[in-house]
Amino acid sequence: MNIQPLRLTRRLLLARAARHAAAGAAAAGLPRWLQAAEVPPPASRPATGPPARVALTAGEHRGDAVLAALRMIEDDIRRAMRNKRRVLLKPNMVCIHTPLACSHAECLEAVLDFLSPMVKEDIILGDSPAGGRATEGFETLDYRRLARTYRLRFADFDDEPTDVLYACDHRLQPVPVRVVRLLLDPETFVVSAAIPKTHDRAVVTLSLKNVVVGSAIKDPGFTWGADSRGHNDKIFIHGGPRNQAIHYNLFSLARLIRPDLSILDGHAGMEGNGPCSGTAVDHRVAVASTDWLAADRVAVELMGFDFRKVGYLWFAARAGLGQGDLDRIELLGEPLERHMRQYRPHDSIEEQYQWMTREA
Repeated sequence: MNIQPLRLTRRLLLARAARHAAAGAAAAGLPRWLQAAEVPPPASRPATGPPARVALTAGEHRGDAVLAALRMIEDDIRRAMRNKRRVLLKPNMVCIHTPLACSHAECLEAVLDFLSPMVKEDIILGDSPAGGRATEGFETLDYRRLARTYRLRFADFDDEPTDVLYACDHRLQPVPVRVVRLLLDPETFVVSAAIPKTHDRAVVTLSLKNVVVGSAIKDPGFTWGADSRGHNDKIFIHGGPRNQAIHYNLFSLARLIRPDLSILDGHAGMEGNGPCSGTAVDHRVAVASTDWLAADRVAVELMGFDFRKVGYLWFAARAGLGQGDLDRIELLGEPLERHMRQYRPHDSIEEQYQWMTREA
């Protein structure tokens, strides 16, 4: 018998995403691409799951707002940290020479101030920037000074041991992705300290995307441009020049790589052409939760975007990877309505929404 290899088409890829998200539920009012899929339609609302608690604070001082949010959910954090051997603090260092695009040292200082009394070993602060070396970013972003006060070890993920996971490339074919082993270790308590930003491919980038894309490494000598050298495995997660697989990749990898504690420092968010070339939003808020999806769900609302159009988060909510239903999120601190803004999206936003259409 001549058996032909299965070709992972866009239709099949999205159908598989639908199967993951469906969990056998019925649906109505779905996007066109799900109506066309030859699978039982998924629920039109996020999957029912346990309630989540999210702290929302506001204030003039960045560090104070972050610290206040963490204190509101201290019991949740202590429960989540049980049986974890180490703490890994993952900032957003996507563009190490653009401070607005990166986690602020004052935010990290507040996180360390809160966590250090709970941790016996050194806390690891690590990342793999999109370009450049993390070791350079630790200097330019003023992170190194934190080691003078806290038990801190710096890790450039590009130099750390890795394992291999799989994502879909621009042809929607499986490709291996080298992922830092620290983030896969079940004994690691992963803290995502991110910024609410618009994005050029995924609509918004928040706590999950900070961890998943940061987990993929590049060759230490990698450079962008026509004379680029080496390989950058983050490219595969982004899923091609027309965003063919980015939402599926982020959703799929979130089953293995996700924050145990999500912190979103919205003292200054980014709108427009993020994640590196946008402009500041003077928002002065902070969000924290041990449910990463609930934290990102609240942040999407604060930014004024339609949660159903952020594909990777919508997939995750339907699959029950966290709490995505605002009605089942207990908001502590500030009223959500008081701090909702409308962030200006990336110039390519209409193209980014093509994941919802059959023709994309």
